[in-house]
Amino acid sequence: MAFQRASGILVHPTSFPGPYGIGDLGPAAYQFIDFLAETNSKLWQVLPLGPTGFGDSPYQCFSAFAGNPYLVSPDFLLRDGLLAPEDLADMPAWPDNRVDFGMIYHWKPGLLNRAYDRFTGLARGGLHEEFDTFCRQQASWLEDYALFMALKDANGGVSWNEWPVAQRKRDKKVLTEARRQYAEAILRQQFVQFLFFRQWNALKAYANGKGIQVIGDIPIFVAMDSSDAWANPELFYLDEEGQPTVVAGVPPDYFSPTGQLWGNPLYRWDVHKKNGYQWWIERIRVTLATVDIVRIDHFRGFAGYWEIPGKAETAQHGRWVPGPGVDFFHAIRKALGDLPIIAEDLGEITPDVIELRDTFGLPGMKIYQFAFSGPDNPFLPHHYNANTVVYSGTHDNDTALGWYRTCPPHERDFYHRYTQRDNADVPGDMIRAIWASVSVFALAPLQDFMRLGTEGRMNFPGKVGGYWAWRFPEGALNDQLKGWMQELNYLYQR
Repeated sequence: MAFQRASGILVHPTSFPGPYGIGDLGPAAYQFIDFLAETNSKLWQVLPLGPTGFGDSPYQCFSAFAGNPYLVSPDFLLRDGLLAPEDLADMPAWPDNRVDFGMIYHWKPGLLNRAYDRFTGLARGGLHEEFDTFCRQQASWLEDYALFMALKDANGGVSWNEWPVAQRKRDKKVLTEARRQYAEAILRQQFVQFLFFRQWNALKAYANGKGIQVIGDIPIFVAMDSSDAWANPELFYLDEEGQPTVVAGVPPDYFSPTGQLWGNPLYRWDVHKKNGYQWWIERIRVTLATVDIVRIDHFRGFAGYWEIPGKAETAQHGRWVPGPGVDFFHAIRKALGDLPIIAEDLGEITPDVIELRDTFGLPGMKIYQFAFSGPDNPFLPHHYNANTVVYSGTHDNDTALGWYRTCPPHERDFYHRYTQRDNADVPGDMIRAIWASVSVFALAPLQDFMRLGTEGRMNFPGKVGGYWAWRFPEGALNDQLKGWMQELNYLYQR
């Protein structure tokens, strides 16, 4: 699909300001969309929007289809009569400009339960009919997800492969009884999903109405502890007990000398192929109903992926295994048409990855932070072509300023030689350079627009705990920043 030259900001909804401990889909999200529109920016990029668990990573969700309950806006629940002011009386004192996920996990489910209780007391009609329609339309994933979460709660929150054997193996009689026993809990889970998608769809419609497209994110792999793996064990390399025999990761690289052991179960691509990739087609269809453009994370895994033994303690001792390749994308295109996909083609890229990307005309990614080893570096703008998407950095990188302060001296020296700039405004100079490039899309994390150092870092690949928590303060989207972005978009025809 041909994209038009444009620019935008990468920021996850959890990072929005607001009084409820975590950014959400409420008023601050609409203010952000207004800001984008006023700067003539056309793109908003988010991370995966699914329900997060241990480690708080949006790349390890309980479902590849569900939405994150913690993004539901209490303000809009108040507006819709699903909460009353007294329902917020037990709200804790939140930390400034950081998400305390432990506090959120303790408080917000109770708030959403109160919303459900008020919903059940409403007269039958509008909202009930809307809920019933949502449940019917999303049944293909929603029923398994709601049952999975109800069973997870009943089992004290442990991973599904530690549940009683009959639940783990989805014994029909046991699941029928579970649906009866936990019927109320299942309805509550479905209702929270209804709230998320109701609020998200309204926000996306507002963005689209302002000429802004939302770039979403599909992680190639799903979490081991997910309704996807539990409900479809035949699609993954799992043993009789539901334990993964091989898992995903990457070999030693720029980020980690022992590689990254992600632990996601790997796909049995032979089984996917046999059933026409139906699970994947449904996944992409649902995602494209939620966002306008998708970035496929770890695209190289479709050409070949790093397979690690299930009980390994690091990612060092794995092997490369061929992925489904062109067959997969032909099936997806046949089912869904020409797709608005960005290929995250970073990491150890081999000719087969480039060939797969180019066969389908998918734009790849350029990361300006990676560029400063020398003039032949492919991440330098003079090597780009128009069918690329360029970033100053992503959620996995340090901020531009953090990078500059800690990069090796030879990279810093080459940065100055290449840009002919001093260090007075490294983030601004990097953003200007990528906006000026030929890449069809140019994006930067909001932290770089705000000129933040490492304190603004969103994630550090391979490290668990303490990340994904950054939030920006009220007033960060000020007139000075707005004017500068307007000028950039005007000068570079974005």
